[in-house]
Amino acid sequence: MDLLSIVKYLDVIGFVVDLRLDLDDIPSFNELDPIDAYVKLEIIYETNEPESEIIGAFEFVEEDIELKIEILNSVNIPTTVVQEESFPIILEPKKEELRETEKKDESTQKNLFSNSFTLKVDSSKIDKLINQMSELVIANAKITEHAIKSGNAELEESVVDMSEILEEVRTGVMNIRMIQVSDSFAKLRRVVSESTKKNDKDISFEILGGETELDKTVIEKISDPLVHILRNSVDHGIESPDIRIQNGKNPKGSILLKAYHDSGTIVIEIIDDGAGINKEIVLNKAIEKGLIKDTDELVEKEVYDLIFKAGFSTAEKISDISGRGVGMDVVKRNIEDLRGSVSISSKLGQSTTIKIRLPLTLAIIDGFLVEASSSKFIIPLDSIQECIEYSSALKEQMEQNGYLTLRSNILPILDIAKHFGEPDLKKDRKNIVVVKFGSNQVGLKVDELFGEFQTVIKPLGEIFKNVSDISGGTLMGNGDIALILDIQKLIEHKITYKESENGN
Repeated sequence: MDLLSIVKYLDVIGFVVDLRLDLDDIPSFNELDPIDAYVKLEIIYETNEPESEIIGAFEFVEEDIELKIEILNSVNIPTTVVQEESFPIILEPKKEELRETEKKDESTQKNLFSNSFTLKVDSSKIDKLINQMSELVIANAKITEHAIKSGNAELEESVVDMSEILEEVRTGVMNIRMIQVSDSFAKLRRVVSESTKKNDKDISFEILGGETELDKTVIEKISDPLVHILRNSVDHGIESPDIRIQNGKNPKGSILLKAYHDSGTIVIEIIDDGAGINKEIVLNKAIEKGLIKDTDELVEKEVYDLIFKAGFSTAEKISDISGRGVGMDVVKRNIEDLRGSVSISSKLGQSTTIKIRLPLTLAIIDGFLVEASSSKFIIPLDSIQECIEYSSALKEQMEQNGYLTLRSNILPILDIAKHFGEPDLKKDRKNIVVVKFGSNQVGLKVDELFGEFQTVIKPLGEIFKNVSDISGGTLMGNGDIALILDIQKLIEHKITYKESENGN
């Protein structure tokens, strides 16, 4: 029983005013029965939802607990619970108790009896604050540009101080909108439960990494894709108990949803121990629908990517859970709209893993400003591993095979100016920026390195919608536009096509 998930879910559809444990029924040690439950949990709760919605929060443990709901009003709410507007109040202990605690453990005392409280703020106010913060970052870039050109040392020093403070404020403001994914994930338990019942299957659902934090806007927009993926796992991934027994598997299937941080992104994985994906069936279906030719040779990743094509489905029949309505193509499009990516890996007869990578925030990032030919580009700082000078020795090696050897590792090189059709200005000095996405690394060949740059992400509009290797733009201090590189797409472009050429 994951008590914390239930409480957090209740706080989503209402407001937990007070929570306490009742330990009065715990017997003496000699009378204790290890398989009996003696602890009671009492929750004082405010909500506009019907009673059935509250009961629904406990549906996964309803057979293991005794649930009683009593309607309270301001008269019979216990006096120890203080209500003021909609803010929970943390009560301080008596002075005698506080002094006793100080003697035992001063640090614990500070944690237990902090005067901090939770303040509920309308999300639109936070969004407005972040938009204003974005404009402030752009304005600061302009001031910094003028200060550098002025040659005034005192002014430059003042601008540096202001920039440092601004960065701290920016980090604080962005953290306000960062929330744990557990609240959103808790709602998915019901999705899996309902889908499981409709399919007459027995499936356990586990959530790991619920404490991982992500931008609230991203969490809200990723909810629907996760629902569809989970329903698809239940409907098409996990076999029926009879088939699982025939295949020597546990009749009870399992789905794992986990989240973790990696290379400046958040990764969400949905893993099921079902039948896996038959690549031959996928290829045949793609050929049947005219998505590929029967003479095409695809690497494994490209085969699985066919599942994200519009209208593609290997379902033999349409169910009320999946096989109609929103498809995996919409799932992928929604994730890519968040500057994220989704991929599939599978072992036939054993498991399927769907991996989603998402940026931590959609508003402001730490970037690294570079120049290739006459254009400025922003590389997300979290994706950068290192920068190296493109020396004559490296140039000779690059001209021979298109790769560099970096500490005994083969590093593919992508010339940014050439990739975007920019002329080679034959500058004396060039550099390689080594970037990473997931487990893959690529070296980006550029001309100038300008260093870190606070980047406000701005959409580029319809004219750039087909430029897949650019994720947005930002306004610089001198009024110029710098394009933000989509590192994932650039790496995929270099790695995937090179694999195809080699026939791997």
